[in-house]
Amino acid sequence: MSARPLVLVVSAGDETYRGYCLEQVAAAYDVVLLTGTEPAWEKPFIVDHAVVDLSDPAALLAGGRALAERHDLAGMVTWDEWYLVPTAHLARALGLPSPSVEVMRACRNKATARTLFARHGVPSAASMRARTLLEAGLATMTLGLPAVIKPAAFAGSIGVIRVDEPEELPAAFAFASAGASRSREDTGVLVEEYLDGPEVSVECVTHRGVTTAVAVTRKHLGPAPYFDETGHTVDAADPLLPQVAPVAAAAVKALGITDGVEHVELRLVDGRPRLIEVNARIGGDMIGHLVRLATGIDLPRAAADIACGRAPDLTPTCSAAAGIRMLYPDASGTLTARHVNQPFAAHTPWLRQVQWIREIGDQLVLPPEGDLFTARAGFYIVTGRTTDEVTERLDTAADEITVTTRADR
Repeated sequence: MSARPLVLVVSAGDETYRGYCLEQVAAAYDVVLLTGTEPAWEKPFIVDHAVVDLSDPAALLAGGRALAERHDLAGMVTWDEWYLVPTAHLARALGLPSPSVEVMRACRNKATARTLFARHGVPSAASMRARTLLEAGLATMTLGLPAVIKPAAFAGSIGVIRVDEPEELPAAFAFASAGASRSREDTGVLVEEYLDGPEVSVECVTHRGVTTAVAVTRKHLGPAPYFDETGHTVDAADPLLPQVAPVAAAAVKALGITDGVEHVELRLVDGRPRLIEVNARIGGDMIGHLVRLATGIDLPRAAADIACGRAPDLTPTCSAAAGIRMLYPDASGTLTARHVNQPFAAHTPWLRQVQWIREIGDQLVLPPEGDLFTARAGFYIVTGRTTDEVTERLDTAADEITVTTRADR
């Protein structure tokens, strides 16, 4: 029998984007997995599992109880946005430490979060709920243009669109409503003040009510009016961290989070941070991996430590920079070629990873018809000493990687 504590992971997620999370947790803990499909890539990192319909609360509860009967669980964690609320329900049922269901719902629902930010004096965006196109129009008259229309409870920038002129509103409301209809919790739409400025996220760890901002992620977005993320950079020496850390911590506190890992998104408006949202889990798009490459801090391990009642080790072990860039086609169509210059890749140690996520013959569909799940062909990651060096290397590598599509008739 292993002497290591046992942690229950709810939904390991996609191997490409979340495999590193499970691997890093399994380096310190024995892992039992609650999953929607029979494990494959996860097998080397787990000691037991249960397969259930994760979208069915009763099935998820039964699966969790079955694992708890077989194992002495020390804690429970998820980094899957869609299962934050169900995981909190399950933790409550099993008597394991976890943020409350109500707190997780507040994080998931942008309208609730905005209300809490306002109540606690956290600088945020003005926001109004719109059930119909008429209400959306009235909201833009109140808030002014440009404005942002978005689902009240979704993620990945899906359904998020900027409106600059009144005539754009009907199509934009339809776009946001289509995204909102995919939510399991709230299919409503919000109209919000447009925050004009650079977008960043603050990667935070909260333990017993004390939040530590461990890194700033500089975000890069695709063409307006959409908010698709095209890349991220993390620099351990980013001078922005001391400026944004207090606001990120205040947002975490306003939502009632006392323990966990958070991905706090904000924009700098005239140099001052304004909150977009707090995600109560490790950031997507490999951001946790970038944080480790740049600082040495292990966010998945920290999440598991906190879930098991342990103080996380947030001591940086290096000071560097890292970046990721998403690979999109120039136009929607059938993927006909995906290629990286192999001699370049073989002799470039700072090119840490080139990852394809789509196959030749697949359809790649850009917004507005598609979203980040349908548009991306892959991504690549580089490291360097500074943000400037990483940016230069991202540009250099871009010239060595090809993504080609054929327009569909």
